[in-house]
Amino acid sequence: MFLPETILRTLIMFIVILVSLLLLGKRGVKQISIFELVVIISLGSAAGDPMLYKDVGILPALIVFALIVGLYSLITYFIGKNKHFEILVEGKPVRLINKGIFSIGNFSKEALGEDEFFAELRMQGVSQLGQIEEAIVETSGNISIFYYPDEEVNFGLPIMIDSLDAWQQEIKDNDHYACIFCGYTEKLKPATNFTCPECKKNKWVKASNKKRIR
Repeated sequence: MFLPETILRTLIMFIVILVSLLLLGKRGVKQISIFELVVIISLGSAAGDPMLYKDVGILPALIVFALIVGLYSLITYFIGKNKHFEILVEGKPVRLINKGIFSIGNFSKEALGEDEFFAELRMQGVSQLGQIEEAIVETSGNISIFYYPDEEVNFGLPIMIDSLDAWQQEIKDNDHYACIFCGYTEKLKPATNFTCPECKKNKWVKASNKKRIR
């Protein structure tokens, strides 16, 4: 009598884990997709209980394994057949930086803090956003970065530690400045209050044109 309940519980928990991880985003998922992580967690849970509790039968665990493997095969089949279903289950790559400027609308959708993102960039030798043509967060949670060649590096927002602390609203010198919110960079003349044309904020730091550290 418990076998039908086992099937129902497996289906419910598989969906609950998948939906929960999709809602949490890619923040903690590296190398494997969210869908694959769900399968690993599900199989681990199914194997754990029969090992630890003698009142848990082997047959329900085998049914759980069969269902998970079947669901995995079925979902993988539909992923290969339908692009919309693939995006629903595994997500899609998201552009975070385009031509040295944050894609703010996309960045806000990702569970990725600014400090964490800057740390990822620094670990790849980036010291300012003008070195980057595009940065993309992949479905695995890894960040792909495409760089400008050294001769094409632009002025950009510096991302070294404490580099944003010296922000200012009043532009005092004739120099290149970067918006600390979106990374928009422009050569500005002295002004009391200059609004960023990209994000409408008004906090600036002096831009950097350093080449990438290799």
